[in-house]
Amino acid sequence: MSFVTVEGIEGSGKSTLLAGLESRLRSTGREIIVTREPGGTPAGDAIRRIFLEPALAIAPLTEALLINAARAQHVEEKIRPALRRRAIVLCDRFVDSTLAYQGYGRGMDIEVLRTLCDVATGGLLPGLTLVLDVPVEVSRSRIATRNASLDRMEAEEAAFHERVRSGFLELAKSSPRYRVIDASRDEDAVLADALAALSSAV
Repeated sequence: MSFVTVEGIEGSGKSTLLAGLESRLRSTGREIIVTREPGGTPAGDAIRRIFLEPALAIAPLTEALLINAARAQHVEEKIRPALRRRAIVLCDRFVDSTLAYQGYGRGMDIEVLRTLCDVATGGLLPGLTLVLDVPVEVSRSRIATRNASLDRMEAEEAAFHERVRSGFLELAKSSPRYRVIDASRDEDAVLADALAALSSAV
C-alpha cells in the first residue's frame, strides 16, 4: 500500500500513529514519506499558518479554497513524485478532512467539495484511509493537556467537532478503503490495528 492517509478529529492521535507507522515501515527497506495537510510544502505551510490563525475569521468556502490550494501544491510537488519513486506516503489528513470539516462540520455541499478536491488532486485518492475515532470529550481532554494555545480549528465548539466526527464515520461507510480504529485506547493497540489494516490492504 503506497499511499495511506490518517484522518480524525483533533486529539485523535494521528501524529502518534504516524510516528509509529514510520518506525515500523522502515524495515520494509522502502523510502517512507510522512507529510501533512494543510502543509507538506513551503507554499502549503504558509497557507497552513493562515488557515489555523485564531485571530482570523475565515468563511467556509474560503477554508475549502485555501485547503485545496495547499493540496494542489502538495500533490504536485511532493506526493506524486514520491509515489513515482515507489515510496510509501503516509499523510496526516487529505481529501476526507475537507469533506468532514467543511462539509459535515460547516454545512457546505459535499458534492461541490468533492469536485473541488478532485480538481486539486487530479483524481488522486489514497489506497487506504485510517479513521481514528475518539469521542469529542476525549479529544477535548487530550488537547487540554498539551499546554499550548489553541489553533482556529481546535478552538471550535464541541458541537462542531461532533458533526465532524459523525462526518468521518459516515464517509467510512462509503468505501472499503476506509478502516475505522478505536483511538480512545492506548497507542500500542491503535498501532497494532493500523498495521493489521495495512497488512490486509496490501
